[in-house]
Amino acid sequence: MLDANLKNQLNTYLQNLKRPVELVVSADDSPKAQELRLLARDIESLSPLVSISEAQGKRMPSMKVTNAESMTDITFAGLPMGHEFTSLVLALLHTGGHPLKLDDAIIAQIKALSGEYHFETYVSLSCQNCPDVVQALNMMAAINPNITNVMIDGSLFQTEVFERDILAVPSVYLNGELFAQGRISLTEILNKIDTGAVARQAEALAEKEPFEVLVVGGGPAGASAAIYAARKGLRTGIVADKFGGQVAETVGIENFISVKATEGPKLVANLEAHVHEYDVDIMDNQRALSLKSGELFELELENGAVLRSKTVLLATGARWREMNVPGEQEYRGKGVAYCPHCDGPLFKGKRVAVIGGGNSGIEAAIDLANIVEHVTVLEFDTKLRADEVLQRKAASMGNIEIITQAMTTEVNGDGKRVNGLNYTDRATGESHHVALAGIFVQIGLIPNSEWLKDTIDLTVRGEIIVDGKGETSVPGIFAAGDVTNSAFKQIIIAMGSGATASLGAFDYLIRHSEPEQEQVAA
Repeated sequence: MLDANLKNQLNTYLQNLKRPVELVVSADDSPKAQELRLLARDIESLSPLVSISEAQGKRMPSMKVTNAESMTDITFAGLPMGHEFTSLVLALLHTGGHPLKLDDAIIAQIKALSGEYHFETYVSLSCQNCPDVVQALNMMAAINPNITNVMIDGSLFQTEVFERDILAVPSVYLNGELFAQGRISLTEILNKIDTGAVARQAEALAEKEPFEVLVVGGGPAGASAAIYAARKGLRTGIVADKFGGQVAETVGIENFISVKATEGPKLVANLEAHVHEYDVDIMDNQRALSLKSGELFELELENGAVLRSKTVLLATGARWREMNVPGEQEYRGKGVAYCPHCDGPLFKGKRVAVIGGGNSGIEAAIDLANIVEHVTVLEFDTKLRADEVLQRKAASMGNIEIITQAMTTEVNGDGKRVNGLNYTDRATGESHHVALAGIFVQIGLIPNSEWLKDTIDLTVRGEIIVDGKGETSVPGIFAAGDVTNSAFKQIIIAMGSGATASLGAFDYLIRHSEPEQEQVAA
């Protein structure tokens, strides 16, 4: 099942097992079940602490990773390869007693949870966001015996997915009820089930001493800015809704200079690890609400806490632009999707549409065409804006139809899921209907700056206006990355602008030192 390279890597990891791990396999005679049996045997052959047993389970094929002493219950329904192979490796390690890379306070919080929590996480093996959710829930299951998690390959258990109307992954169910859909962190999960967690976090944040540089945003620009500030010896904090930003949802990255190819989640992990190398106070899963000027800048968070700093560096990035047509919000996650890599496999053999003819849109159409029956690309402009090489590739595929001058006007559905869309031909004014099962929106990004509209100057598109040093219209407030009016939105450009703005903040602090400090220096 596993090739020699994977076996060697896995063998190295399994040397860290400290207690027995049992793999309980539930399998029938299907090809996938046979592959799962082979996978279990490969794992067993690599460590004397791993054993296999068979039992009839609710879902077949599936494999439970457990330990009799800790009573951990982590199950993989399907074949955990692709992006989820890492989830399997971590489940083996954590069940086998390898220490979890979590703060002691988080571990204590999970242990203290009372009640029964049975999670079911539906994924697709091509989804780059799904492993983070699966791994977060698996860690909880490895800590508290009253918590279980089942990873379910949605493309394999399609009947179950259809019955639950799941058209977006990851989809998390708790005790049989929908709990979350889309990327969600361990902290966010705990905040939802531990009702006192948010108040405790707000109290702890409010007690923090003022920063010299407070970075808002944890994407490439924010990470770069935090590292540069910390290297200057400044008291640095970074507040992020979700560390990594849009990069975490990017699959292939091939234009990051010096790195031939990588993936978004891997780059995000490296960014976070690099920031942790410095004395940076990372406050993750926190959303900024408002920013006020005064003797110190005051950043109010959604949980009510207020952070203070001598300078603020805004790197809040951007998010997917929506169509803003009737039916879009009603059917979001029920056929309206924004990540073809994550949700594409759920539409296998069906007809879908891609809204947008730029690089993202045509790349999505090409990827989807290998999975679905047919792809209709709707482009508002008179011509596609994608690179010529992508247009040629799309034209060579027999199941991609491209319609230009098409203005989407409505998303149609039966109340449970999408069944079509309406568009207007801008050249003739005629209205048309397209019957389909899914709509993938790829029409660019919109800056995350609404909360700043009365604080600093923005362009008509909502981008923060900055000068050559990254400073905004308010002295002491800097900005970087995709939220700014930079000419191009690229990872490497965002990193460079983060460094520039951080150095700009350092220069500002030098020139605006307090009189008492100047007298002491004299």
